[in-house]
Amino acid sequence: SASDIPMFIAVDEEGGSVARLANTETFDLPKYESAAAVGEKGTDAAYKMGNTIGSYVKKYGFNIDFAPDADVNTNPNNPVIGTRAFSSDAAKAAELAKSAGKGIADAGVIPTFKHFPGHGDTAEDSHTGLAYSYRTVEELVACELLPFEAAAEVGPRAVMVGHIVVPELTGDLPATLCADAIALVPDAENTLIVTDSLAMGAITDSYTPGEAAVQAGCDVLLMPDGLADAYDAVLAAVQNGTLSEDRLDLSVNKILRMKAQFCA
Repeated sequence: SASDIPMFIAVDEEGGSVARLANTETFDLPKYESAAAVGEKGTDAAYKMGNTIGSYVKKYGFNIDFAPDADVNTNPNNPVIGTRAFSSDAAKAAELAKSAGKGIADAGVIPTFKHFPGHGDTAEDSHTGLAYSYRTVEELVACELLPFEAAAEVGPRAVMVGHIVVPELTGDLPATLCADAIALVPDAENTLIVTDSLAMGAITDSYTPGEAAVQAGCDVLLMPDGLADAYDAVLAAVQNGTLSEDRLDLSVNKILRMKAQFCA
């Protein structure tokens, strides 16, 4: 009721260890062991997981879910992904994540495939600092990007970009702030592109809220570490020409199209 334009109301509900509702005793909801465990049962089980989660988050008023995890769990020492990924095999992870995302979408909730361009091969946790992937672009295309290619077959969808440095692609920047990385999102013009939380240490250790907001090349800035500062910085950047109005309009139009389909 606060806005004539519907609002995105989002939740982190992957199932397994990341389930803000199901892992809270207040709610009597289906619990899943992990995406990896579901993945072993196949694509039908992944679809059912997504559809079940999508149905109950829809019931509680959410219209966008920051799931499924579309990472390929290729680094056994990864401290943050692990069994959140459906598989360590890229082709299997792609089919399973796509099925889970379709299940979420069929429940009337926007699925968000994460963490582009791939958090599964990193050895760091981007909640506390930058994560690094030393893949070449060719290696990314052959492995980490396969689930995001598959995600492009799902109806209205979002992709979350992680605070992941890929030196060959992004230099010293996290992908969230690198146009060259974001340009690799498959079917980007029809995909809502969201940053991972801008309040994570990976960003706040090196950037002010305003710097991060202006440099981020995504459509939606998630959780700036100072909302007013981020807003003011984007406004000033458009007014002084650092960001063009056309670039701003591009993201606004994508947001409005997505809201018209899923949030009305």
